[in-house]
Amino acid sequence: MGKFSVQIILSLIMGLLARLYMIRIDQRQYPSYPQGLISHLTLGVIAASLGAVALPALVQKEFGAVTFLALAAQQFRDVRNMERQSLDNIEPTELVPRGTAYIEDIAKAFEARNYMVIITSLVTSITVYIIKLLKLSVYIQVFFGILVGSMIALALKRLLSRQLIMEIAEVKPANIHFDGPLLMVNDVVIMNIGLKGSRKIYEENGIAVEIIPNDANARATLANIGQRQAIQHNAAIQLGIRKDVDEPDFTPIARRNPHNGNIVMAIIPMEPNVELLVEAVNKTPVLETAKRKPLESKLGNQENDRLKGEL
Repeated sequence: MGKFSVQIILSLIMGLLARLYMIRIDQRQYPSYPQGLISHLTLGVIAASLGAVALPALVQKEFGAVTFLALAAQQFRDVRNMERQSLDNIEPTELVPRGTAYIEDIAKAFEARNYMVIITSLVTSITVYIIKLLKLSVYIQVFFGILVGSMIALALKRLLSRQLIMEIAEVKPANIHFDGPLLMVNDVVIMNIGLKGSRKIYEENGIAVEIIPNDANARATLANIGQRQAIQHNAAIQLGIRKDVDEPDFTPIARRNPHNGNIVMAIIPMEPNVELLVEAVNKTPVLETAKRKPLESKLGNQENDRLKGEL
C-alpha cells in the first residue's frame, strides 16, 4: 500500500494527537503516571492504526483485513472492563471511595475515547483520499487532512464532554450545628456523632455546603446515591480530609432534604476553606449513569409544577 503511505501516516498521527488531546491527568491522578498514561497511549496508537488503514484496505479490496479490523475494534470493549477492574481493585484503599457509579462512568469514558480516535483517523483518511481523487498536490492533501481531523477531534470531545454540578445546580455555603448528638446542616440531619471530641472538631473545623438543583431533572440526578458519592470523593480529594481508617465520624456524607430535594454535605478538610469546597463541588462531573430527565414526561412536568406551588 505504498501509494497510501501519506494517507495512512497522516491519519495515524492525527488519531494519536486526538488521543493525547483527550488525555488529562488532573488532581485525581487518573490515569496514573507513567504506567496508566503509557497504557492509554499504546491503546491510542492501536486505535489510530485501525482507523488509518480501514479505507486503504477497502480500496485494495482486502476484505479479510477489514474483517480483522472489525474484530480488533470489538476488543476495545475490554478497555472498559480493564478500567473498571483496576479502579475496583484500588477502591478499598480510598479513605472516601469513588463509588461504583463513578467507576463505571470513568470506564465508559475511556472506552469511548478509543472509538473517538478511530473516528478521527478514519475521517482524516477519507479526507485525504477524496483530495487525492481531485488530483491535488500532497501538500493540499496534508493540509485538509489536518484541518478536518482537528475539527473532528474538537467536535467529538465537545460532544462527549461531561456536565458539571455547577451547570445543573447552585452550590452555597451552609451552616453546621448540633441538635444534641445529631450533626445537622441547615436543619437536615446528617448523622449521629456520639463523641464530644468529634462534635468539637466539627464545630471548630467543619465546613458545609447546600446544593440547590435548578429543576426537576437536576433534583432527580442529585438524588442518585452514586452522584452524591462522587461529590463526596471529589471534595475529599481536592481539599484533603481530616480522617483516618476506622474514623466514621469524619466521613463526609451528602444527605438529601426530602422536602425540597436539596443536598447538604459536611466535611472536615485539612484546610477549612468553604469557598474551595464550593468550587470542588461545582467542578464535580455529572455522572452519565445518574442523569435523569423526568421533565421529558408529562407526569414529570405535572409533579414539577406541584412542587413549585408548594415552595
